[in-house]
Amino acid sequence: MPAELHIGMDAEKTVISPYALRLRTGRAVRHSAGSVTEVVPVDPSGADRAARVASASRLSLALISVSAALYAVGVLWWLPLAASLAAVAAVWQRQHRAAHAASFEIPAREGVHVLWAEQERAVFRRAVGVSRRIRRTWPGLPGMIDPGLADRSLTGALDELGGLLVRRQELRRLRAEIAGVRDQDVPADSPAVLALAAQRERADELWLETGGQANRILRSLDRTALVGEAFLREREIGETARQAELVLSGLADQQPAPVDGAGPELADRTAAVITAYRELAATGQH
Repeated sequence: MPAELHIGMDAEKTVISPYALRLRTGRAVRHSAGSVTEVVPVDPSGADRAARVASASRLSLALISVSAALYAVGVLWWLPLAASLAAVAAVWQRQHRAAHAASFEIPAREGVHVLWAEQERAVFRRAVGVSRRIRRTWPGLPGMIDPGLADRSLTGALDELGGLLVRRQELRRLRAEIAGVRDQDVPADSPAVLALAAQRERADELWLETGGQANRILRSLDRTALVGEAFLREREIGETARQAELVLSGLADQQPAPVDGAGPELADRTAAVITAYRELAATGQH
């Protein structure tokens, strides 16, 4: 089990490595949670070569002016010149890298898993998303879990899943290759046909075996996330119920304010006025 895990997903591959990842091109930001570091590509700037040349030219003119001013006050000319050249080269390199899509280098070391097939990449991408959900529940479970042990277990599960998915993508390729072999014109009892059938059967067995192992890891991750989230929701509901009980208890203990009868008195006076008006109107008619 690796002590740490670095995960990078660019447009063509997913790299799962116990070693820090480097970029061939492009830029990325790193998000670390426990022993897992996700290296997330940044969208390319879109600046073409002409725009980069124009930017470098403006910087060069500014640095030339500064170098001339420093030379005028007695600074050796080659010092500001060397610094200016280094600055322009660094800016050019950064702009060149930023203009291209991110692409990760593949560490040539043991324990590195690389996923190329989109099917396996999608499975691992989902597992990483579930692992984030699991980590978000940990702050709400103090004293219930050992954060160090939980972190190591989660990191180990992602690493193991990465290895299984590498095997599955190779099996996917092999099964497609075997399925594409035409043996219609070859006798069924040919040793070559029989050997191919045996390898097909073996590949199918390994396909089912690795699928079952990957599904067990995925179900375990899902179950862990759901249990933690359900517990936090249950605790939130319980806290809401407790607060509601306190509020309702306070309201029930309050004595109702005395009613001054202003509303009924107004209604009585209005009714009396209307009745008197009707009586006067009836008397006038007589």
